[in-house]
Amino acid sequence: FNLLFERFLNPERVSMPDFDVDFCMEGRDRVIDYVAERYGRERVSQIITYGTMAAKAVIRDTGRVLGHPYGFVDRIAKQIPFEIGMTLDKALQQEPELAAMYWDDEEVRGLIDLARSLEGLARNAGKHAGGVVIAPGKLTDFTPLYCEEGGANIVTQLDKDDVEAAGLVKFDFLGLKTLTIIDWAVRIINAARADDPLDISSLPMDDPLTFEQLRACNTTAVFQLESRGMRDLIKRLKPDQFEELIALVALFRPGPLQSGMVDDFIARKHDLNKSDIDYLHPDLTTVLKPTYGVILYQEQVMQIAQVLAGYTLGGADLLRRAMGKKKPEEMAKQREIFVSGATERGVQKSTATRIFDLMEKFAGYGFNKSHSAAYALLSYQTAWLKTHYPAAYMAAVLSADMDHTDKVVTLIDDCKGTLGLEVQPPHVNASQHEFTVADDTTIRYGLGAIKGVGRGAVEVIVTEREARGEFTSLEDFVRRLDLGKINRRTLEALIKAGSFDGLALNRATLLHRLPAALALGEQNTRAAEAGQVDLFGLAAAQAAPEAIRLTAPDQPDWTEAVRLAGERETLGLYLTGHPIDRFANELRQFASSRIADLVSDRPVTTNEPGSGFSRGKPTTVAGLVHEVRRRGTRVSILLDDQSGQLEVALFEDVYQQYKDVIVKDALLLVEGQLRFDEFIDAWRLQGRKVTELERLREREARRILLRWPGRSTQNGANSGSARTDEELLERLETTLAAWRGGSCQIAIQYEGNDARAALSLGSAWNVRPTRQLLEQLELLVGRKSLDVLYSSPPVAEAATGSPTQ
Repeated sequence: FNLLFERFLNPERVSMPDFDVDFCMEGRDRVIDYVAERYGRERVSQIITYGTMAAKAVIRDTGRVLGHPYGFVDRIAKQIPFEIGMTLDKALQQEPELAAMYWDDEEVRGLIDLARSLEGLARNAGKHAGGVVIAPGKLTDFTPLYCEEGGANIVTQLDKDDVEAAGLVKFDFLGLKTLTIIDWAVRIINAARADDPLDISSLPMDDPLTFEQLRACNTTAVFQLESRGMRDLIKRLKPDQFEELIALVALFRPGPLQSGMVDDFIARKHDLNKSDIDYLHPDLTTVLKPTYGVILYQEQVMQIAQVLAGYTLGGADLLRRAMGKKKPEEMAKQREIFVSGATERGVQKSTATRIFDLMEKFAGYGFNKSHSAAYALLSYQTAWLKTHYPAAYMAAVLSADMDHTDKVVTLIDDCKGTLGLEVQPPHVNASQHEFTVADDTTIRYGLGAIKGVGRGAVEVIVTEREARGEFTSLEDFVRRLDLGKINRRTLEALIKAGSFDGLALNRATLLHRLPAALALGEQNTRAAEAGQVDLFGLAAAQAAPEAIRLTAPDQPDWTEAVRLAGERETLGLYLTGHPIDRFANELRQFASSRIADLVSDRPVTTNEPGSGFSRGKPTTVAGLVHEVRRRGTRVSILLDDQSGQLEVALFEDVYQQYKDVIVKDALLLVEGQLRFDEFIDAWRLQGRKVTELERLREREARRILLRWPGRSTQNGANSGSARTDEELLERLETTLAAWRGGSCQIAIQYEGNDARAALSLGSAWNVRPTRQLLEQLELLVGRKSLDVLYSSPPVAEAATGSPTQ
């Protein structure tokens, strides 16, 4: 790819090179250990970092030393915005409430003033994330050393800047998650193709399917290419060869984006008459042809100097560095050398001067092509894996990000939507610690991704399952495992996450049986520890599950809201549904569009007269409040309707009006103006009115339609026992009685063995359509047999599923 070693190291270079090397996260410690063995442990060390007393930390530390109550200090610290570079002075300017506390309370003012005098001082010593120093002799000849308490780690007492100033070479040995993901994915793939293992280093670099997926912007989880801004650039560039992926990585930076270089590159790439491209000089055609005449890489600056002015590559690197630092006296010297060298080789002086001026202009934007090529290679490899082995690749990505819930949500959405993969819930009889592949289209959730379930507990479960077979019930599970390693909290998390589904009637029954099952398990554990042998133990053990079922019988299932809340609590996301699903009909009634339809495309322009984008387009959207963010007087919420997410910005007066309902996990309908924000490169809704969906339904719903279960299906929605029509009617009467007095009519579509009918209950049975009522009705007839209608057609028409629903 025309990479130049002299860009990295050459005899004419006077400063030490900066070594940045990425390794698989799992192999980084092995590399450091190798370096220590290879060069001598007395010559190799990691580098110290100094933690400073930043704004929040200095408030908490100062308050603790002064003896203030925790709540008093915490109240002050929480007023300081969480931003990089935040200081106490900036916080006082940005946060009116903090400023009011400072001026109104003498104790607060005393604490903050003392904290301001300490802010920025070194607080503690740590270890640099990647820095390693290799000395030519004993380290103590060059730098003092620092030993952490306990003597576990020895690091330099000089930080990274001082180590370099002392003349030592600093290496950054970094752990790159993408390399680990590729390694895991290849292992999963090769487990199924042992006879013909995949060699990731031998991929065809011109795979048409991979480039087709890239051009379609299906780049979630593709290294370097998944941000919204990068997807927009891909959409415009439409890469069809690897060299253009290298260019993508180099172009997606503020300098090229703001200089017009990106627009030039894209225009020339798509210009059918490429013979008109100006390569500055015929001798530079080979150098600039890969980038359509745009000086994009630092290596190109070096090659131009070599080809046109006779520089050595070492001298050309000095020119490149001088241009990057823009020192006037050095630039004047280099200009003279370049122009004279070029004219000696037959280039006109005016041409040489113009080319030098262009080089000088773009040298500040030029990117190290070695870096860009290496990262583009990883981009291509991850895109290839996602294209050809989506289940294996996404399982590896999910495993690497299982501790980052927000990322997992995005990845699972991509699996289900773009890739058409099924993500099955975790299960004690099928799951490993990490995400695994069940088949080419199915991923199994990892037990290790459940909150409250540690690696040790998962290892115990998997080891026992592999040794003695699958678990047959909750009681069998607790009897076979060491309850010293799996406690009640872990078991509750496993149940709520769905990991015991199928081993009892439902999750409510499993949780109801848990205390008795734990008592049985603890009894067996105590007996095993005491070495007791029960002559009748086998019979008792076999009888135990039945005994528990008698004392803790099957329970009605949880409502969907309770089930999903359990999944959110343990998995950090809704896996088997979404709270917004309860309002499927309502969304069509009240929201103008789903979020995915709103944010799918970037507008061609936001300034075109009459386009509506510059002033905002009136929009109504519904969703779950995923996050509430507050910065100074600015408030925004992240709204999620399962199809996508949208940021909603609120002015202070609007927020104050609706702040009681704007809370995390609330289901809201928001009206406002939809705009495309060029600064964040994303759509944003400026909210003006906020309504709770449940309150909206209670106010607007006109009829609840129940499809009465026929005798052939009367196993009850969730009870597990057969019901007669009379029993169902009694329960319906009891359920409706608690919510009578509203304006919403009850209609029933009955279909029995001998008759069918559509009927409406009298106005005396009109109800308030609250969430609690609908959940109780779902337990009676099942969710699919219940509709909320927002008009009042004849009941027979409503029962047939007319468009008036």
